[in-house]
Amino acid sequence: MDNRCRSKSDWGAGLSQRYTRKEVGRILGVNATRLRYWERLRLVRPRARWGERFYSFGDLASLRTMQRLAERRIPALRVKRVIRLVEQQFGAAPLALHQLQFIEQGRELIVIPPGDSRPFNPLKQQWAFSFDAASAQQNLHQLSRPTPEDLFRAALECESDEETLPEAVRYYREILEFSPDWVEAHINLGVALYQLGDADAACEAFRKAMQLDPANGICRYNLGCVLEEQGEIDEAIRHLRCAARVLPNHADARFNLALAYEKRGQRRLAREQWMLYLRHAPNGPWADEARAHLKRYAYRKPAAPLPFPRKS
Repeated sequence: MDNRCRSKSDWGAGLSQRYTRKEVGRILGVNATRLRYWERLRLVRPRARWGERFYSFGDLASLRTMQRLAERRIPALRVKRVIRLVEQQFGAAPLALHQLQFIEQGRELIVIPPGDSRPFNPLKQQWAFSFDAASAQQNLHQLSRPTPEDLFRAALECESDEETLPEAVRYYREILEFSPDWVEAHINLGVALYQLGDADAACEAFRKAMQLDPANGICRYNLGCVLEEQGEIDEAIRHLRCAARVLPNHADARFNLALAYEKRGQRRLAREQWMLYLRHAPNGPWADEARAHLKRYAYRKPAAPLPFPRKS
């Protein structure tokens, strides 16, 4: 699987830790109409690519904050106004929701700006009084209670360092105790287990994710990669073909499917997939390797010329 097989949250150049709108809705329980409204207000700013909008983990954290504020009946327009005022008053670059801590005081929304520990009232343009701090901190605690999403973020941070991979596995398993149907947690658990050298346990995690969401392309992709390494070529091809159908622009799925076809001796099908990989990722990390395979296929020993038939 090497670094061609990656977690749900790490596929696509420049799209680390990305989720589709459908996935965000499933993870957070937010409907598409509300998501689009928050996008229009620029409270969350997903990236558009391949005809889809992709949310980062920071976007997920911002959406979770917005959910908590909405549960307290704080209008999204008020949140947008507060953020804009903080940006103006502190000369800050555009701020994401997850960079701020919000405190509700009556009808007012107080903010703890990035890099500070004091509550600030952007509408009054003044710091909150010290006697407000105790109740404010209590409200802040209620708005910032640890959630499975917080554990998920901690797990992602642990994945960045090989020494903390076991801790990432522990976090993912803890998440799944509380949220056993969280597909992305199963997938990322599988990737972490694979990186620790436990391919069998990784396969098991990917299969559980597939049972929950059979149409999940990344799950099928990762499972196919591991099976291809283990020599289960026919099953690997089945899952990689499914991944390629669900994610037709996912270049790495094409690359690994080509490898699997080669192992099965299906050179024509392998050639098609090498070409599709290069179509989607002409400057991708495996482009030179794909071109090398195609060059080998292009070489043919010249056939002997056919003689002209003689007239009788």
